[in-house]
Amino acid sequence: MNTPKIFENTKTAFVLKSDAELDRAIFIFRTIGRPWMVNIGTSLTMASLKLHLPVEGLIKKTIFNQFCGGTSTDECILTVKRMHTEDLYSILDYSVEGKATEKEFEATAAKKIELVELAAQNEELPFAVFKPTGIGRFAIWQKVSEREHLSPQEQQEWQRIRERVDRVCKAAHDHDVRLLVDGEESWMQDAADELVHEMMERYNKEKAIIYNTVQCYRWDRLAYIKNLHRIAKEKGFIVGAKIVRGAYMEKENERAEEKGYKTPICESKQASDQMFNQVMAYIIQHIGDIHLFVGSHNEESAYLAMDLMNEAKLAKNDDRIWFGQLYGMSEHMSYNLAQAGYNAAKLVPFGPVKDVIPYLIRRAQENTSVKGQTGRELSLLLKEKKRRKQKKTQ
Repeated sequence: MNTPKIFENTKTAFVLKSDAELDRAIFIFRTIGRPWMVNIGTSLTMASLKLHLPVEGLIKKTIFNQFCGGTSTDECILTVKRMHTEDLYSILDYSVEGKATEKEFEATAAKKIELVELAAQNEELPFAVFKPTGIGRFAIWQKVSEREHLSPQEQQEWQRIRERVDRVCKAAHDHDVRLLVDGEESWMQDAADELVHEMMERYNKEKAIIYNTVQCYRWDRLAYIKNLHRIAKEKGFIVGAKIVRGAYMEKENERAEEKGYKTPICESKQASDQMFNQVMAYIIQHIGDIHLFVGSHNEESAYLAMDLMNEAKLAKNDDRIWFGQLYGMSEHMSYNLAQAGYNAAKLVPFGPVKDVIPYLIRRAQENTSVKGQTGRELSLLLKEKKRRKQKKTQ
């Protein structure tokens, strides 16, 4: 690999963090580095909310402020503009989960369109994002994926979901804002893949507007992207692909064992990494036909992407390739990528504190389950604290 090792620069990584914010981040990553503390914290938080205890203020000052950009778009825009002073872009994600009624699904779709319109007005927001089950019941996505018979009422419900998806995608196309569609559990994903494919065919004629998420811990994803590429060339549209490793491994493996089918998940972490890198390499080789969003906190994959871009003689800021990490995590990647001239963006969740708690709990649990992630975050934060201390004593 010829790419300079840029991720050790903690001064650049934490340039926007005050000493107090640095200390808060150290405290949070120390805490979530201990799974037993995450389990206790989760139980206490849920119990406190059920009992209507006043814990939202404490949550906001700690884990919320670490992983969320604010409670509203107005709060977030201040954060977004601040990050952009360091050439780092943002993607606003209204991270309210667990909605279940048609009224709530309609409200979420309207919110996503509002965020598309906001992105169109702010150069710091090159993408918008939505989650399929945020605008339609999981059970319907699953039934359609499993080719089950839908009752007349369910057919109407599925049609409303399709219309909502099209409404959000059309808004993205009309406002020239790229739209990332989140990936979810495999047993609902076929319906999402097919519908997003339909949206790409409709709206990606000239450029990639709609991006599907490719979860590379699934062993079939290279075949999926190759097949989608073939269809796109035949039908004349550009594929948008956001590649991630995936977030539902334990749940996927447990369900496969329980139901007695072959797990869709790669046999090992090494196999998942290999799948991710193969999918990424294939896309960069065909960057004229497939535009890429690398959603990863893995440093080796980021360096590989930079090497592959260099080998293909692609400019660092080629608009067809973006890197993204979650807000509050992997600052050493995001800020150093941006400062090196690559297209880098933070996914910035936001929403009312109480409504975003399910997202925050999931984020804390995922951090504890990714081997080495929390330790790496903590070591870099401590390295920066030491650097600042030494500078003050000089």
